[in-house]
Amino acid sequence: MYTSEIIQAWGKILKGEQPSLSIEITRECPLRCPGCYAYEDAHLGGGQTLRQLIDRKGQALVDGVLEIVDRLKPLHLSIVGGDPLVRYRELELLLPQLFARGIHVQVVTSAFRTLGAGWADMPLLHVAVSIDGLQPEHDVRRAPATYERILKNIMGQSVTLHCTVTGQMMKRPGYLAEFLEFWTPRPEIKKVWFSLFTPQVGDDLPEMLTSAERAQAIADMLVLRKQYPKLDMPEALIRQFASPPHSPQDCVFAQTTRTLSADLTTEITPCQFGGTPDCESCGCVASMGLASVAAHKLGGFIPVGAIFNASIRIGRARAKSRTKQQAKETQRRLRANEEAWAHQDGRGA
Repeated sequence: MYTSEIIQAWGKILKGEQPSLSIEITRECPLRCPGCYAYEDAHLGGGQTLRQLIDRKGQALVDGVLEIVDRLKPLHLSIVGGDPLVRYRELELLLPQLFARGIHVQVVTSAFRTLGAGWADMPLLHVAVSIDGLQPEHDVRRAPATYERILKNIMGQSVTLHCTVTGQMMKRPGYLAEFLEFWTPRPEIKKVWFSLFTPQVGDDLPEMLTSAERAQAIADMLVLRKQYPKLDMPEALIRQFASPPHSPQDCVFAQTTRTLSADLTTEITPCQFGGTPDCESCGCVASMGLASVAAHKLGGFIPVGAIFNASIRIGRARAKSRTKQQAKETQRRLRANEEAWAHQDGRGA
């Protein structure tokens, strides 16, 4: 991120706004991946699930996303789902209009369909392809987005691979090294990110890592980042996995990102996972990346996080004051209209 972008993001925070936006543009996905947080019963807070929402298609989807973007004015937009490539026609219409607004866009997909022609040449576009481990496990979990299909669909592109490390993977020594050995030599792969599986409070799933497996994953990544330069994860980020934010209120990513579901109205809280995420076991790479920045001490004394928290408080106070002022202005206009109508009725009488 450039200094100018950091200053822009800080400016929005000071105004009580969130610089990042994530939108689930569709409820549909051809995959049925075990452990997918988007389709958990609690993802939207209970009462309804992603598949039960009424989502949009065609021009209605394009117009809806642009209306939100023009209203919230994010600096960065993540387009997720479901799988966004279900709405590939709409994406082809949306992306140029988002870029014209100067917005950095990330599309998160399983690459079950060929990526758009020319996407590799779009400087404001970042494509993240989700891979669930090595081919034998991935193809079972993510069919029809198999290795064979992904390799065909990303040909000629420039993508980031994102792999969520699970308990099953860490039971096999050397798993992450094998994954990087397969993927990093390929020219389409720009970088690789690892997350650790994040459960909901009360979950008991095979994807969950034990404390020992989490520690081993961290140790493996610290070694592998030196052997495989495409593993784009600084040491401070990797070490942050050992001490994730204790709550959404402590999470910089959660505090700076607004997430909307496929009806373009339902807000997903407290973060992109929805429900009640087990923050003590959080493994979100975005959360760890921003947490590592917050832990950095300016001049060796002042944590960046302290400045961020102060900025959040200032921004919320300003937003609250702005809301009160807008309410007063609305009341003033209503009274003025009522007086004008009363005066007009009096003249008519």
